[in-house]
Amino acid sequence: MAVGHGTQKDTMTMQRSIRRSLAAVLSVGTLLLATACADDDLSSGGAKDDDATTSPSAQTSETGGDTAAGGPLTLAGQSFPEAALVASMYEQLLESAGYDVTTKLVDSRDGYMADFPGGVDVVPEYVGGIVNFLNSQKNGENASPFEAGDGDELAEAGKALLDEAGITLLDQSAATDTNAFMVTQDYSDSNGVTKLSDLEGVSVKLAAAPDCEGRLDCEGGLSDQYGIDITEVLPLGYASDQTYQSVLSGESELGETSTTDGTLESQGLVVLEDDKHIQPAQNLVPAVSTEFLTAHPDIADVLGPLMAALTTENLTELNGRVAVDREKPEDVAADFLSENGLL
Repeated sequence: MAVGHGTQKDTMTMQRSIRRSLAAVLSVGTLLLATACADDDLSSGGAKDDDATTSPSAQTSETGGDTAAGGPLTLAGQSFPEAALVASMYEQLLESAGYDVTTKLVDSRDGYMADFPGGVDVVPEYVGGIVNFLNSQKNGENASPFEAGDGDELAEAGKALLDEAGITLLDQSAATDTNAFMVTQDYSDSNGVTKLSDLEGVSVKLAAAPDCEGRLDCEGGLSDQYGIDITEVLPLGYASDQTYQSVLSGESELGETSTTDGTLESQGLVVLEDDKHIQPAQNLVPAVSTEFLTAHPDIADVLGPLMAALTTENLTELNGRVAVDREKPEDVAADFLSENGLL
């Protein structure tokens, strides 16, 4: 689902651009004139890679390379409600900053990582999710996971993998959302199950994301670390209606959701404690193509205030508006951005 709103130029960004351009005129007038002539050639039909044109706000960086605010940008992410909500926040902020955003939401991380970076420029990510994905991709599915409970520590531990992949993580949010596993309140009460270790040796079916099987923070960890007998993984989606209904109907005993799921209590579902801590830190974080960020350093300034405004508590509340109240993610996103002075 791609969501978006109309584009409007940020006045403050334009003012800063004008001031910097005037300074450049005073200091390197002849160089600026040459650059302007080159821009005129492109706008009058000169070709450039992928038929892209130089943004009017292109500026010369301290290192001598051209950087630009605005232009085409491909945003990708996962399609479960929280991810769609946060992706809409990114999209609206980036469009307001002058970017022409194309949004692609898919069922699982595998669906966009094959094109990131390259075909994808920006992804709303979770620090543990992307670091351990790259770890498994490089070192195999049985690679020891990065388990730091602190997001900054986890990002630092995975820095070599991120650098090799050409991905930069921007400033993280204090908001964190880890995988969680739910049962019905009736199942919990009837079987005395309140934490995942209570299911050791118990045979259950698991409703989860399509990429859950074998993952150390999903089926793999439940089987190997907790000793739960997962007889079948039903690929019904992460925190999806199909997963909820599977657990509620008894088709599966255990379902995958998140710690910020605002719908569980109203549905008679309860999260089991991850008492062996198989979930790494999952702070929300913008993941950006390093090459794209070098050309568009303003991305950090556009998305940084959003990361500062999000908390685990307000994210849970926003999730409830989407999943329980059935408000549109783009409308909830617009309200939050407006209320926090971000848009």
